[in-house]
Amino acid sequence: MFFKTIDFSKFSSIKVGQPEEVLVIEKGDTIPDDRYLIGAANNLLVSPNPPPLMILGKDFAYIKPIEGNMLEIGAAMPTGRIVSHAKKHDIGGFEFCAKLPGTLGGMLAMNAGVKSYEVFNILHSIEIDGEWILKEQIAHGYRYARLPGIVTAARFKITGPYNMALHEELLAMRNNQPPHPSAGSAFKNPQGDYAGRLIEAVGLKGYRKGGMAWSDIHANFLVNLGNGTFEEASFLLTLAKERIKERFDIVLKEEIKLL
Repeated sequence: MFFKTIDFSKFSSIKVGQPEEVLVIEKGDTIPDDRYLIGAANNLLVSPNPPPLMILGKDFAYIKPIEGNMLEIGAAMPTGRIVSHAKKHDIGGFEFCAKLPGTLGGMLAMNAGVKSYEVFNILHSIEIDGEWILKEQIAHGYRYARLPGIVTAARFKITGPYNMALHEELLAMRNNQPPHPSAGSAFKNPQGDYAGRLIEAVGLKGYRKGGMAWSDIHANFLVNLGNGTFEEASFLLTLAKERIKERFDIVLKEEIKLL
């Protein structure tokens, strides 16, 4: 293991943060229990005083077939490379990963997906502390997974063929997302409704605070229009929650992770 300085104003997808010393974990290292694991920082909003951080190194970025018609993928593997592998080898089930940013570990931590397509739908098991745990033993649901530790790899049943029609359909759904830096959906959709609709209904679509704003393209996207800060982003998140609670008596829950 070794330390690496990561500038989150450049590394994170929302381009907010500052340089921080991050511990890089490689194969054979003992994973500390006093640090927060980050992936590709695609759903992170890093504060001026984040907890101690760590990241999985290149040893955990791999894909390999194993016995039993299974595919094993390291938790640091970027989703783009997973999709490329699935297309090349005609493996179905990973179509929803197209244009879904981040790494496999981050996807598993939040059961990421698009609409009804979620990573836990195709998951077989995960590796934690060298032990393989079946997905049925892990509590999970819409945009959450109660992982019992740090995931270093996962296994999936190999199926096929890769569905290019579905791939294109899901890509089209994501093409209406804002072009500005963001961390994806800011809030989880409440049951039977949409966070974006609620944000727009309380007059916040396009609302700006300094360099941060609720997108005027998709209201549930908190976007960085230039030199946005954690304080400005936090203000907008709090404002949306307060207005929606007051008008609709709905408590929104963040999908974005605040550190």
